[in-house]
Amino acid sequence: MATDNPLESLREEATCPICLEYFKDPVTIECGHNFCRACIAQCWEGSDTAVSCPQCRETGQQGNLRPNRQLANVVEIVKRLSLQTAKGAGEERVCGEHQETLKLFCEEDQTPICVICRESRAHRAHTVVPIREAAQEYKEKLQGALAPLRKELEEALALMSAEEEEITEWQGKVKNRREMIAGEFNQLHTLLREEEQLLLQSLEEEEEVRTLQRLRENVTKLPAKPSAQLDHRI
Repeated sequence: MATDNPLESLREEATCPICLEYFKDPVTIECGHNFCRACIAQCWEGSDTAVSCPQCRETGQQGNLRPNRQLANVVEIVKRLSLQTAKGAGEERVCGEHQETLKLFCEEDQTPICVICRESRAHRAHTVVPIREAAQEYKEKLQGALAPLRKELEEALALMSAEEEEITEWQGKVKNRREMIAGEFNQLHTLLREEEQLLLQSLEEEEEVRTLQRLRENVTKLPAKPSAQLDHRI
């Protein structure tokens, strides 16, 4: 979730999307997404050589894990900033050694410092910037690295949406074709049943005619036999 608080934004960017905790030994996979080494290893456990990213589902090779040392440094920075925030809840964050407000950030040592620390030998030769500026800078760097990945994700989602629409359209065509074929077969079955009835009726009528004809022939022959016998007797 987007926030106007730079520290909260950094916390989000320093969080593993699998375990939802700060990255531990962060690695970058082929698609550019970052995970704890142990988390991605557990996620891919038992898979073949080809695996997919838990976030964007892009496939890649399981062995292509690149250590992300810059992200590991950012995580340590976020941890220190969060610790200082927790210690100074309700009041300004102060230096544990000089009890001065932590307003600066030492880029070499990757730690917040106060104005007295800035003048000490430990930090005098180092590059120091305001702490808010450092937080914003790291946030912009992370967002810059994520921007092309977000664009690729949007393009992939758009492609998936187009493919789903095409599949839905094709399924509709197949359904209509099936219904048309079923209708044609039903019509053909109806015609065949009607033809069957007509043939049976024709056979029935023909059989009745033949039967009636045989009866008539038999009736015609019946009187001839007694008459012939009577003439013979006389």
